[in-house]
Amino acid sequence: MSDAVRPRRNFYGRLKGKALKKSQKTYLDEDLEALSPGPVSWEANPARAPLDLGARFGGRPVWLEIGFGGGEHLVHQAAANPQVGIIGCEPYINGVAMLLGKIRRAGVTNLAVHPGDARDLFDVLPEGAIERAFLLYPDPWPKARHHRRRFVTAEHLAPLARVMAPGAILRVATDIEDYVRQTLEEVPRHGFDWLAERPGDWRAPWDDWLPTRYERKALREGRRPHYLTFRRA
Repeated sequence: MSDAVRPRRNFYGRLKGKALKKSQKTYLDEDLEALSPGPVSWEANPARAPLDLGARFGGRPVWLEIGFGGGEHLVHQAAANPQVGIIGCEPYINGVAMLLGKIRRAGVTNLAVHPGDARDLFDVLPEGAIERAFLLYPDPWPKARHHRRRFVTAEHLAPLARVMAPGAILRVATDIEDYVRQTLEEVPRHGFDWLAERPGDWRAPWDDWLPTRYERKALREGRRPHYLTFRRA
């Protein structure tokens, strides 16, 4: 892929919020580089060579969380599943800093962090490399004219399907009913089967679920979470 041409990609959403705490700046300066999954950026990997996940995770199965927010679920899964390697992807630098603090406190060592656009990561993940993926409370983009910005569109789902192994599991959690509708329309079109057989399969959280701050906010405001499980065909 030495002749790879960088695609033109618009990014919507926040990259940075309020001023970081001194401790958070320290986490970014001291910890982030060592947690990289490998050369992801176009500047570091213009040929878009696939990442060596075996070198990074020692041959363990690899999971992926897309948009990890403050990182509580990501660290929870890493601590509960030391037999896997997990990559977290999040462009919002304040969330990345929060995650790094949680990693320090939890002492987990099976995580990698990409502080950027998931599409850049998809470029360099090997085909079929991901055994499980999480999309938890993604930005809802509630206005109809902004629905094309949602993650559950072909621009994101096609490359996600490429990097997921046959039989791999995709979990989607959202409290926005219209996002549920679009997810159920678009995700199966890209090679995934919805695994629900009864209402409880999307109304009840997964057995290993850790509620996030976004979910707690949704419940306080009277919105019902939905837990959708898909399998890569």
